[in-house]
Amino acid sequence: MRWLNIGSERKLDTARMVLREIIGEMMQKRKITTCRFGHGKEQESVDIIPSFLEDPDYANADLLRAIIISYMLAARDTIATTLTWIFCDLAQNPDIVSIIRNELSPIASRKVALGASTPVIFEPDETKSLVYLTATLYETLRLYPPAPVLLKKVAVDDIMPSGHEVHAGDTIFVSVHSMGRMEGVWGKDCFDYNPRRWLSDDDNNLRYIPSHKFLAFNAGPRMCLGKDIALMQMKTVIATAVWNFDVKVVEGQSIQPKPSIILEMKNGLIVKLKKREM
Repeated sequence: MRWLNIGSERKLDTARMVLREIIGEMMQKRKITTCRFGHGKEQESVDIIPSFLEDPDYANADLLRAIIISYMLAARDTIATTLTWIFCDLAQNPDIVSIIRNELSPIASRKVALGASTPVIFEPDETKSLVYLTATLYETLRLYPPAPVLLKKVAVDDIMPSGHEVHAGDTIFVSVHSMGRMEGVWGKDCFDYNPRRWLSDDDNNLRYIPSHKFLAFNAGPRMCLGKDIALMQMKTVIATAVWNFDVKVVEGQSIQPKPSIILEMKNGLIVKLKKREM
């Protein structure tokens, strides 16, 4: 199955060229400005480029350009895509929303008591330890991984645990989307949206799930460097939205994934937001 048609590939190549030019200009401007970290000089804003430019390990312009592009694409698109799917899932599971709100209630009560304004805004350190909210997010990532396919290159000849022979230079495609729906991996309820599969028997802690089983953030030495930041951002957004609003999916939509490098919704998602009566 081809994930991009010829026209899309040409557009992607054009987009890469434009990005390379833009980032090249950005890098050159940073080199000639006085914006530097650790030199006591004033700066109007902070970004990641100056810190890379002063690091000798990133002296290679192509390497730095590739890293910046990965930040621009991987961080933004994957988070936005996952948030779309999770709000769709939550809108269809009001019982799960109620449990999340119960978990948020002690935090919200303290904030209101301290005079916090409405709507209640949750901070990253407040959502970090929320077990059920994390389990709900993992469940959405299991069924709708933002990167639905992983590509691996074989370094040396080897025999896989399945008994299949692979040879140096071979390319292996791993369908993370399919793995999330395999009965042999997740059990007979693999198609069910069930956050409790991630919880310990007493529901107070997250159950250990090996990374090679849950590949939404890759596994091993190639584990996503932005995993913790992505989880932090998504949990704060989800908590704030779920606590302050009722989310309802507009009926009559065709909700289906779009075959792409990122698992977006083909037609987007239209919802109605209603402020909660506290």
